[in-house]
Amino acid sequence: MPEPIGIVLLCAGRGTRFGPEPKLLSLLDGKPLVRHAAETALASGLGPVVVVLGAEILRIRGALGGLALDLVENPLHTEGLSTSLQVGLDALGAGIAGVIVMLGDMPRIRPDHLHGLAAAFRAAVPRPAAIVPLHAGRRGNPVLINRALLGSCLASLTGDHGAGPLLAGRHDVVEIAMDEAVRQDIDTPADLARA
Repeated sequence: MPEPIGIVLLCAGRGTRFGPEPKLLSLLDGKPLVRHAAETALASGLGPVVVVLGAEILRIRGALGGLALDLVENPLHTEGLSTSLQVGLDALGAGIAGVIVMLGDMPRIRPDHLHGLAAAFRAAVPRPAAIVPLHAGRRGNPVLINRALLGSCLASLTGDHGAGPLLAGRHDVVEIAMDEAVRQDIDTPADLARA
């Protein structure tokens, strides 16, 4: 049986560019954006799924009702993405070497995207710092992080940054080609309409 890959789904942000309504609760194909992402994470079957909540915590909990998720709150979510990433990694506990960091506003990510990241990580010798999806020459999301290599560095992140600053300039990051879904996040109502 392959080693488990943890998934941290970041859903704590306020989504201020979207407008006054909570972005992650906006409907796409009859379902809240956040539920699309959570169902994809669970359907992958890769390992435990931790969802980090902050803004609109009660309503997002409600949108995720009935799903086998580990829901954790980030009381510092207003300080930026880095705090949510750290809360999610801490909640996974020990024994998880690879962690996929997903964003709650990317509803077109599918289980096969996650499987592709996991397969590349498991096959690599030596294990890279991260597996990053690439589309049309640009990096996207989700990203698989090698917890053993980057665990101590992740604690140094501050503000509204994910792992990107840690990966910039590293030679042990593997990029794999994927379709346009890895570059399609929902930031505005116009993005949602296009999706």
